Amino acid sequence: MEQWEPLYLETHRRGLLKGKIQAAYDILNCCTLCPHNCQVNRHQGERGLCRTGDQPIVSSYGPHFGEEDPLVGQRGSGTIFFTHCNLYCIFCQNYEISHGGEGEEIAVSDLGAIMLHLQRQGCHNINFVTPSHQAAQILEALPPAIEGGLTAPLVYNTGGYDAVETLRLLDGVVDIYMPDFKFWDPAVAAQLCQAEDYPEIARQAFKEMHRQVGDLVVDEMGVARRGLLVRHLVLPDGLAGTKEVMEFLAREISPDTYVNVMGQYRPCGRAGEHPSLGKFLTGLEHVEAQRLAREAGLTRLDRRDKLFRWL
Repeated sequence: MEQWEPLYLETHRRGLLKGKIQAAYDILNCCTLCPHNCQVNRHQGERGLCRTGDQPIVSSYGPHFGEEDPLVGQRGSGTIFFTHCNLYCIFCQNYEISHGGEGEEIAVSDLGAIMLHLQRQGCHNINFVTPSHQAAQILEALPPAIEGGLTAPLVYNTGGYDAVETLRLLDGVVDIYMPDFKFWDPAVAAQLCQAEDYPEIARQAFKEMHRQVGDLVVDEMGVARRGLLVRHLVLPDGLAGTKEVMEFLAREISPDTYVNVMGQYRPCGRAGEHPSLGKFLTGLEHVEAQRLAREAGLTRLDRRDKLFRWL
């Protein structure tokens, strides 16, 4: 069996992690960690759009078996749900966490301890959910976790609204990027998450993520080790721009991109404020979205059939 280790161990051994932590710490003095560029001093208690200071805020954590098949394996993905978000979609399916602020502020050392706890439970990876506004806290928590024996791959599970400059700090740290490409049309993005520049930001972020980790690589058991895994939530009435998103992934990222074309949309949060979002996605709409993905040339589509349920 080929020897494998997560990227962050080598980065730590080479003494490079310390510089990344300091750079991220400095950014919080005038925060430009995400594309909103709020420029608040998070070390002094100032809060920007994400409503988060310089300590982690966590809603929940534990083994998760509802993620993509390569993440779940036999023992689950070790998810850490961060509170708040840098992208407040009106239909968010974790509305209580992202909009409502459900969660608790903890010490950075506690975040490292949570990573080790999930690893001891046997989770295949540490899955940071909605991490964009807490990337600095993640970096700071890593050295004590590594000294404590952390060896699980890190998953950066993001909405796709990520600053390339911040992603570069994560180069050599994150093993698996799992962004969601939400909207293709800037007008739709402006309506649904008040970020008209979302499509262009996401395109640049996806290119940087793929540059760092490449296409998704799995081990002999089909469990993800490294690479890019893309999510796309299909919205009613073609609102997400699925055709254009799939063509972008196939042509400008890689035809071997692993994609989960998600069909579980349901009205949540303030979805009723938009005429297309107050209804469930139909089965036909999901089938059509999968067809568009295949037509674009993508063949690695998440099957959602839980490969490991009988193991």
